[in-house]
Amino acid sequence: MMPGTTGSEPDHVTLRQILAHDEDGVLRLLLAPAGQDVTVHGVVIGDEATARPHEGRIVLAAGPAADPAAATAAVREAARRGAAAVVLREPEGAPVPAEALDAAEECGIVLLARAEWADWGDTLALLRSATAFASAGRGGLVADDAGGLVALATATAHSCRGSITVEDTQFRVLAHSATGPGADGVRRSTILSGRVPDRRVAELRRSGLLRALWTSQDVIHRAADGDSPERLVVAVRSGGEMLGSLWAAADGRRLSPDAAQVLRRAAALAVPHLLRHRMRESGTLRREAHALRGLLHRNGDRRAHLWSLGLPPDAPCAVVVAVRGEAEGPGADRALEALAIQATASRSTARALREEGQVAVLLPVTDDGGDPREAMALARELDTLAAGIPDAARVRIGVGQAVRSGLEASLSYEKALLVVRALREREARGRDPQPVRHAGPGDVGPTIDALRMLDAVRPVWESGAGPVHELIRADLAAGGDLVRSLAAFLETSGDVPRAARRLVLHPNTLRYRLRRVRERFGIDLDDPDTRLVMALAVRLTQVVREDPGPSGGQS
Repeated sequence: MMPGTTGSEPDHVTLRQILAHDEDGVLRLLLAPAGQDVTVHGVVIGDEATARPHEGRIVLAAGPAADPAAATAAVREAARRGAAAVVLREPEGAPVPAEALDAAEECGIVLLARAEWADWGDTLALLRSATAFASAGRGGLVADDAGGLVALATATAHSCRGSITVEDTQFRVLAHSATGPGADGVRRSTILSGRVPDRRVAELRRSGLLRALWTSQDVIHRAADGDSPERLVVAVRSGGEMLGSLWAAADGRRLSPDAAQVLRRAAALAVPHLLRHRMRESGTLRREAHALRGLLHRNGDRRAHLWSLGLPPDAPCAVVVAVRGEAEGPGADRALEALAIQATASRSTARALREEGQVAVLLPVTDDGGDPREAMALARELDTLAAGIPDAARVRIGVGQAVRSGLEASLSYEKALLVVRALREREARGRDPQPVRHAGPGDVGPTIDALRMLDAVRPVWESGAGPVHELIRADLAAGGDLVRSLAAFLETSGDVPRAARRLVLHPNTLRYRLRRVRERFGIDLDDPDTRLVMALAVRLTQVVREDPGPSGGQS
């Protein structure tokens, strides 16, 4: 990882202030030999040239924390170069190596562990936000959240004689002053909905005001226009990063002569608050993703994961999984992104997890078994949405069974993945006249049972030998004509004309291929045991070649 520092961040902060500011639990204090009032002057990421000191900085040790030797070496090297503290990644399901703790105590350096759900960006954001708050406190300002942005908006409104709104970069209202009787309609609708109306954002974009806001370092003036009163707006920035904006609108009277100066000063004071808002928002999203991943894949404390997701442990739920087909290019996952947004936007209790090639949605339901109605309704909605996205990859959607508790969500997740495998397998074998894009376990039950049996018998097949193995191996190397012919023959119960039609062959051509099976490999398809082994071999070969499935063979 490339080295980095906090750059031109304000002054310094103590370890105690960082930990007090860390409400989301990004860092866990393991050891502080000299106490928590150690001064921190910045952060260093990864390794730098050995000659460069780390005086008073926190070192983010990006190496493997589970390796005792590597973790211990990182601690000793940071202490040798004068660092104030070292942060190690917390190994999943294991404590930080005792050797690293012993080394930190011996060297007299603070040792911290980064939470599993967090990343190094969260650690940087935490330090940056804590430092900004500490700097504001040293300047005689309120650095904690008592009053926070609301108090700032109220004080700014009083000073500039207008109405104030504080917005993030997504045009969501984070705080606002009281609205007077003379407030215009745009302000009232913005306050009531908690965000700037889309039509207003489009208007600001067309007028060029948003472009000016993103690029300007100063207050922008917009004159009164019809029912729209005079407005001032300024971007809130930390260094070169845009965090949000402050808007002042005339509210029944003219803004004060020094309103621009007041707004400029308020923007500077809003920086630590908006940094904290961004940190909380990104931390919340990452923590929820970590919890949902652990819940679905049975990693960690399932009750703690449900608590992190804000869901009761005894509520029935079901999992809906959307898996895209093979696709390449930047638009390959466009449909999945839209489905994740739709699922959580249309159902406030739903939680969505994006992973490679798929999105899984955990949905609390009222059903306690079978195909849950709510989950099936969501699957239909997502199917319709995916089908309407032009040039997007094909998406198949599986619904798992409803389970009695979120603690059993992994069972529903695994069943949903099996449903997707079943849809793919049925389509590959031409089982459905019109390919089905979404289904529940009751819709494809026999196919799911067959897949589970095939998964169970696969190790037996792979460890075996004999004529059937030789046929499969040789024919696949030659293109697979015999395997496909045998599949059609067996699936039509030995009806040669019907199998030939499925293969688009003349019946005599298929009869010739079947004779080759007997003559070349000595396989007697009239023997029931041989037919059973051949049927399993053909199915296993087709499943492996055509659709290993997103579950990686789980059952």
